[in-house]
Amino acid sequence: MSARIFSPAKTAMQSGKAKTGHWILEFEPAQPRRIDPLMGYTSSGDMLSQIRLTFETKEEAIAYAEKNGLDFQVQEPKEAKRRQISYAENFRYDRRMPWTH
Repeated sequence: MSARIFSPAKTAMQSGKAKTGHWILEFEPAQPRRIDPLMGYTSSGDMLSQIRLTFETKEEAIAYAEKNGLDFQVQEPKEAKRRQISYAENFRYDRRMPWTH
C-alpha cells in the first residue's frame, strides 16, 4: 500500500491563495479503473482510492504514514513565479513592445 503526500495548488478559478497550504495524504490506486459497458461510468473495487486525509503540516502527514507503516512519496509544491508590474507600466515612453489596441 503506497501513498503520496502533497500540497494542492490553487485552482484556476482562484485569484488568491485561500484553501491552499495544507497537506493531503492520498493512496495510490491498487487496481485500474474500469468502464461500465452499459452506462460508461468508471468504477473501481479499490476502497482506499476514496480516502483523502488532510494535515496542517507536511511533518504531520509524514508522521502519520510512518506510524501506520505506509510507503509514501512526498511531492513538494512548485512555487509560482510572479512579476510585480504596475498599471503605469502600460504608458511608459520607453516600452520594449509598442502598446496598441
